[in-house]
Amino acid sequence: MDRENTMTMIAIVEDEPSISEVVSLYLKRAGYQVQLYEDGLAAQAAFSQFKPDLIILDVMLPGLDGFTLIRNLRNRSEVPIIMLTSRREESDRIAGLELGADDYVVKPFSPQELVSRVRAVLRRIDKEDKNDMGDVVSFPNLSMDPKTRIVVVRGQEISLTAKEFDMLYHLVRHPRQVFSRDKLLESVWGLSEYIDPSTVTVHIRRLREKVETDPANPIHLQTVWGVGYKFEP
Repeated sequence: MDRENTMTMIAIVEDEPSISEVVSLYLKRAGYQVQLYEDGLAAQAAFSQFKPDLIILDVMLPGLDGFTLIRNLRNRSEVPIIMLTSRREESDRIAGLELGADDYVVKPFSPQELVSRVRAVLRRIDKEDKNDMGDVVSFPNLSMDPKTRIVVVRGQEISLTAKEFDMLYHLVRHPRQVFSRDKLLESVWGLSEYIDPSTVTVHIRRLREKVETDPANPIHLQTVWGVGYKFEP
């Protein structure tokens, strides 16, 4: 048991007891505290009273589905969320990521792999908190403050999800440097071998919609074909 984990609370929102009990067992063995919820409404009510350190969230839930719960949570919280889904369609996974999920796991899955993903997400969050991610970055059309997480584009403050902010900040801190999708996954998500590279493509598209004057012809968030992406000041 990792003593550093004993104060970390993981909320599991899953209506299948066979899954939630196994996941809970593995997380407890890893030293985490666990709270279980069987439906979306109960979880949403609970999260209005306290903030877990991470949420493992099933998509198909009674009362309130996982997609709606993510949307509601992201209106007031940046708590990391790992999505569980039995849907293998890419569109369903992308929908969760676009709403602000940090990662997704497709059922059936290895409980030990899920614990590894939990560790990776929490490790990244802890590193960001300790380092404050860095200093304010400012260009003529864009400024980012990592402490307040305020982003201003052409004089207007815009709203980004936690992952959108992290990815954009990583790119703008290294202007003109080209990053592959795998490198971006490693830098922003911290566990590239478990995450579909299309996750990066989704977030780049969403960022272009918010940052670029013409998302179809981006000036700042450019694709370097066959290599990856870069930020052009």
